[in-house]
Amino acid sequence: MAENSTVQKIQRIAADEFLEKGFRGASLREIVKKAGVTTGAFYGYYKSKEELFDALVSQHGDHVLGIFKGMVSEFMEIPKSQWAENMFEYSDRGMREIYEYAYENKDAFRLILSASEGTKWENFIHKIVEVEVEMTHIFYREIEKEEYKPFAFDPTLEHMIISGEFSAFFELIIHDVPKEDGLRCVKELHDFYQAAWASVLKIEK
Repeated sequence: MAENSTVQKIQRIAADEFLEKGFRGASLREIVKKAGVTTGAFYGYYKSKEELFDALVSQHGDHVLGIFKGMVSEFMEIPKSQWAENMFEYSDRGMREIYEYAYENKDAFRLILSASEGTKWENFIHKIVEVEVEMTHIFYREIEKEEYKPFAFDPTLEHMIISGEFSAFFELIIHDVPKEDGLRCVKELHDFYQAAWASVLKIEK
């Protein structure tokens, strides 16, 4: 019981230190001092500062990546002839689910989004964007088989558009927007990008 209490104290102090100074600027010596443990005792719990940071965020970051990839897999299982008419409904549901989870675990996501430079989590949004880009390319190829004529645009622009949407989405967590306001913003942000995609992709036969 005491060991669990010590770990929780280390994590609580570390979260504050990381959020204030970022992973790179955070002082392990300061964390240990405030937690009231020796450096040797700390290394009995964690091998490094990065392992400590990972302990604070990995469960939640992996869960959101899993939601996103799971939604993509679910979408790909429906008949391809129905992809064009269902794409926006699936993405809307996925964005809402990700937001609700991120909101309930916002302390961890603030660390990922604002304090993770120097860790494996610094490219968190980019990982989501990569999955979305890959899915978009698959979508292009398949709806072309259904005689749709999507507009294939410059890869750099494509990456900018997708990155812009997810960066804006996670700003709601960074700025601690109240949940109901955040859900409204998620819906309106999705509607905005849905209209833009429909226009740019020219999803019509």
